[in-house]
Amino acid sequence: MAAPTSGAPAAATDHGVTSHQEGPAPVPLNNASRRSTLSKSYLDVNVAGTTTPLSVNRHSPAGDIALENYFVGPRDMDAHSKLPYFLRMHGSVMPRMILPLFFVGGWATCITCISKFVKPLVVNPVLLTILGFVVGLALSFRSSSAYERYSDGRKSWATLSVQSRNLARYIWVHISERPENSKDDLLSKVTAINLILAFAVSLKHKLRFEPFAHYPDLASLIGHLDTYAKGATKEEHAVEGKMTPWKRVGNYLGMSMAQSNPRKAIKRADKPLGNLPLEILTYLSCYIEEALENGTLKSPVVCGQVMNSLAALTDTQSSAERVLTTPLPVGYNILISQIVLLYIYLLPFQLFNTLGWITIPGTLAAAYIIIGLAAIGNELENPFGNDVNDLPLDSYCEELKRELDTLTSVPAAKFGDVVMGRGGGENLVLWPLSQSGAADWRDRSEKDIRSALRAKVMVNMGMGSGDSSMDGQTLGA
Repeated sequence: MAAPTSGAPAAATDHGVTSHQEGPAPVPLNNASRRSTLSKSYLDVNVAGTTTPLSVNRHSPAGDIALENYFVGPRDMDAHSKLPYFLRMHGSVMPRMILPLFFVGGWATCITCISKFVKPLVVNPVLLTILGFVVGLALSFRSSSAYERYSDGRKSWATLSVQSRNLARYIWVHISERPENSKDDLLSKVTAINLILAFAVSLKHKLRFEPFAHYPDLASLIGHLDTYAKGATKEEHAVEGKMTPWKRVGNYLGMSMAQSNPRKAIKRADKPLGNLPLEILTYLSCYIEEALENGTLKSPVVCGQVMNSLAALTDTQSSAERVLTTPLPVGYNILISQIVLLYIYLLPFQLFNTLGWITIPGTLAAAYIIIGLAAIGNELENPFGNDVNDLPLDSYCEELKRELDTLTSVPAAKFGDVVMGRGGGENLVLWPLSQSGAADWRDRSEKDIRSALRAKVMVNMGMGSGDSSMDGQTLGA
């Protein structure tokens, strides 16, 4: 037998059957509350004739952020910074403000020099008060509407996570496996749960205007499906286009002239792209219909809950698409941008008479505040993109993947086994009143059990004696 390659577990070799006794000894867990996890697939990885790619996505250590990714997002929500907020740069919109501040500084310097050496260019400061009030209203409206869209996007994805977990649990627990077709039924259930993850990943790409099926996190999930996105995918789509240095710098600085149309891939498609998330939900509905026909889904109540979860996922997709395709009306954006620029470029005329040369840094300070608020509003308007402050959809999909893998790692439990403590530890049904397990209490009378339950109320209220354990005692009525 060939030795397994370095870094791969012994259970993932291509030949023969590898027993878990031959692999490295498992590391014991010190946390008693997690002992039961050792009975899961941790000790029973025993796969023959398969190749298991090790593609676990491990997060980089906190604070270990490459310089080229420092202002690129979305942020890693697991990262932690010890710096106070006013010293942090990761998550800042500073790159978007460099060019506007440069031009504002040049303009303030020019007006100040003309006013100092040629002719004073000043206006009544009352204009500063009037325009400041208008700018404050405009920026407040812009920021609140942008954050509302950001919050709506997060709520939509939270609903997706909830319904995905519910649907996966319904499928794994409430759809049975027939003894004569146990392997086929098991593989069908795993395939359906994979389609739940595929729905989330495909919706993420759809919200980012990525309409094809070749993306690394999606291709293996839907490669076996007949979809329009798969039919429209070509080899050339897998080749990432090169970006000129000018365009790269322009994107980094937030210059609108350098940014490509996000819908460019959709417009250039020469075949119908369909609606991949909807097609995946259709396949899931087909699975539920088949489960009803072959009798593996027996409960009409559970069937109704499953269909409600599928309908909720469709509603979630529509909610996310509403956030994406209903931005703030362009008239508001244009007017707010014009008001902000007008106010900033009038500042030197109003400040020179009072501040003199301090007009230049004063104008820059005011511009930093105003342009920064406007830039954050622009960035949050589409919460599903790749900006540093956008929702980390990749992390959400990875989290959902880990949860679904955890769910399918062990067969659905028989609750009788749970009651009798066959999952790896004693079931202390009457703790803290008694340290005896369910098996011990099962040998006692029903009257004793009910009496102990009444006594437990008194113990929880602190009215019991110092030694409140009832082990080995027959409790009175």
